[in-house]
Amino acid sequence: MNNKRFARIAMTAAIYAAVSLALAPLSYGPIQVRLAEALTMLPLIWKPAIPALTLGCFLTNLVGTAMAVTGPIDIVVGTLATFLAAVCTWKLRNRTVGTVPVLAILMPVIFNAVFVGLELAWMLNPDHILQMAVVYGLQVAAGELIAVVIGYIIVRHLPVEKLFKE
Repeated sequence: MNNKRFARIAMTAAIYAAVSLALAPLSYGPIQVRLAEALTMLPLIWKPAIPALTLGCFLTNLVGTAMAVTGPIDIVVGTLATFLAAVCTWKLRNRTVGTVPVLAILMPVIFNAVFVGLELAWMLNPDHILQMAVVYGLQVAAGELIAVVIGYIIVRHLPVEKLFKE
């Protein structure tokens, strides 16, 4: 890995964490729109976004735990969801409906709905975990969908050859 790529990964992770933490009331909890998740569309055009997003999410969840906004489980579960979604977004980027990579776009929505929905149900309503996982999962999915649509619109208009030239 060269210095330029390393710096871009670090800057992307820092942007993810900074946006999430600056908008903390929106970034955590059962009803959330983590606007930094718009960056989850970067794997459509840039493979190094996978470690960048994973690191950014890890840092965000680590600080969230330190601020007592989330539990320590979020460091592992939330970060794993972001990593798996980023990998799948990258792998599915060329499968399109028309010209839109619908499956790739839905990966962060699906992974966060399932992982974070279960996590929230386990933390907030352990007596009704399955029912509440569905409720929380749908709430997380709605917020995630907003973020990824914004991210897809932005990514479609990025000058890829200039921003991510190695």
